[in-house]
Amino acid sequence: MQTTPVTSDQFSKSVLAVPPLARDNRLKICRDNNEKIVRHIEAGGVSMLLYGGNANLYHIRPSEYGELLDVLQDVAADDTLVIPAVGPTYGTMMDQADVLKDTKFPTVMVLPTKAVMTEPGLMTGFRHFVEAIGRPAVLYIKEEGYISPEGAAELMEDGLVSFIKYAIVRDDPADDPFLERLVDRVDPSRICSGIGEQPALIHMKKFRCSGYTSGCVCVNPALSQKMLAAIVAGDYDTAEAIRKQFLPLEDLRNEINPIRVLHEAVALSGIAATGPHLPLLSGLADSAQPAVKTAAVDLKQLQ
Repeated sequence: MQTTPVTSDQFSKSVLAVPPLARDNRLKICRDNNEKIVRHIEAGGVSMLLYGGNANLYHIRPSEYGELLDVLQDVAADDTLVIPAVGPTYGTMMDQADVLKDTKFPTVMVLPTKAVMTEPGLMTGFRHFVEAIGRPAVLYIKEEGYISPEGAAELMEDGLVSFIKYAIVRDDPADDPFLERLVDRVDPSRICSGIGEQPALIHMKKFRCSGYTSGCVCVNPALSQKMLAAIVAGDYDTAEAIRKQFLPLEDLRNEINPIRVLHEAVALSGIAATGPHLPLLSGLADSAQPAVKTAAVDLKQLQ
């Protein structure tokens, strides 16, 4: 596992994969199947992993957090960056900080929530967490009203943020006043597009974001890597053609649920058994599985 600080140029070389977390039938973290997922992703040229929403860390038991960290650092290759997430509540993230502070993870992502919070309170809590672990953290901006571009810039200027994962969904990703304000106040090389392949081309081309995160990269990492390389090289026609190839599975994720569909897609495409969802989530309806399997298998086979 990479133990050196995250650098901006890493995002032009590797997609930041956001995998599901495999569990066994007793809901225990399954080392073997998580290793299969990681090896599949790494075999496609991806060297950055982020365990957050797709891994359902919103509902992880605090008592198993140390085990999670042990598994993640054990299964990753020596040069693979692994970023675990914490939170989203203040008490949870501070207890997790006690576990994290003695590890070598270069950065950690704070899961966002708009429940029972204010922007000044968020900024104070983010600061407390970073001070507790002794390294900067990832700021995840998922919806408006969580933090302003000005607040994000203040945290960045104070050295508290390793990078920003920007994931506010727009009907037209090119029309995004919030992101325009953000890139005016924060170096775009420190901002990563955080909503998969679909807005990545626009985010990187128009707003100069450094790279992008993806869930579907877990199904076909080599294809997503080709898209990233095309964007970096300025070959936007190729990038657009590849982007469209991810649409069938992404459309199902948007229609049903992004986390639940990806969890099943990894299993149904034969990559690894992901097991049951950790409550408070549940599996897909039987009627939805054939469509998800078809889309996942088709995507996995593309070159």
